[in-house]
Amino acid sequence: MRIGVLTGGGDCPGLDAVIRAIVRKGEGVHGHNIVGFRHGWRGVIECEMVDLTIASTRGILPRGGTILGTSRTNPYHTDDGVPRALDTLVRERIDALIVIGGEDTLGVAAKLGADGASVVGVPKTIDNDLSATDSTVGFDTAVQNATDAIDRLHTTAESHDRVMVVEVMGRHAGWIATHAGLAGGADLILIPEIPFDIDEVCESLRHRHTRGAESSIVVVAEGAQPVEGTLSVQSAGTDEFGHVRLGGVGNLVTSEIERRTGFETRVTILGHVLRGGTPTARDRVLATRFGIEAIDAAHERDFGTMVAQRGAEIVRVPIEDGVSELKTVDPELFEVARVFFG
Repeated sequence: MRIGVLTGGGDCPGLDAVIRAIVRKGEGVHGHNIVGFRHGWRGVIECEMVDLTIASTRGILPRGGTILGTSRTNPYHTDDGVPRALDTLVRERIDALIVIGGEDTLGVAAKLGADGASVVGVPKTIDNDLSATDSTVGFDTAVQNATDAIDRLHTTAESHDRVMVVEVMGRHAGWIATHAGLAGGADLILIPEIPFDIDEVCESLRHRHTRGAESSIVVVAEGAQPVEGTLSVQSAGTDEFGHVRLGGVGNLVTSEIERRTGFETRVTILGHVLRGGTPTARDRVLATRFGIEAIDAAHERDFGTMVAQRGAEIVRVPIEDGVSELKTVDPELFEVARVFFG
């Protein structure tokens, strides 16, 4: 078989580990020819390809990002994008396409599958918001990066008696904020699932100070929203998938805390730092297991499926199950974190 691979959407640590596993078993065990499409769906539309071999993918396991490059191109929002993509797969004799991506990238894969493409999905997103899988590639590393930053901010907050607001990624789901905030000892966590009342935030910080605390850490997911009618968060347009480009909630919360409480307050926006660097051991193992299962699914022509983690097992589910519903933070987990607020 001739099998294509692409990485789409935001980059994250662990993508190269997936690619390495696909190539190692695809070429080394199954005897398939593996090619990579550059820059996500754009590479399929424009037929931009590279050969992927055991030799060319040697040594990439610990690397962050993706050797194939990525983009947020949406064939369904590009002139002639879908017919050009399908034409590339036919013309280049691609028997199967393994798509490594998040909600948007895999959503396109599901649609192209319905239009005749033979696709297998691999879930990756630092947001960990794909349903049908317990974990996604990149999430563990992002949480570790955020936790490391929070640990460092504790010392400077304590030295200056400051409130430190830490903005992390998380458009619709607060998994990174919740896990990193819990692991890093945050004093408040604001997530998209629960609109926040800035008055309650400030009161909680005042309460800490009455109990002897002289500094605080507030972790805010980028998609956190204030209670309707209380504050206004600005946006900066939309991308090809219709998502609002977020940013600014950390600055807003910082200015309001300082204005309302008088506590010296600073903001640190981690942003793309969370996506960067070498993957954790857990992400390397998960990515490798996903890659092996994905190439096996392609080899067995089990198309329209996405590999997923269920407990200790790696299984296959319909791609639609992975993208049909947003996986939001478990309320029980957030209640554990809430014990340490204020």
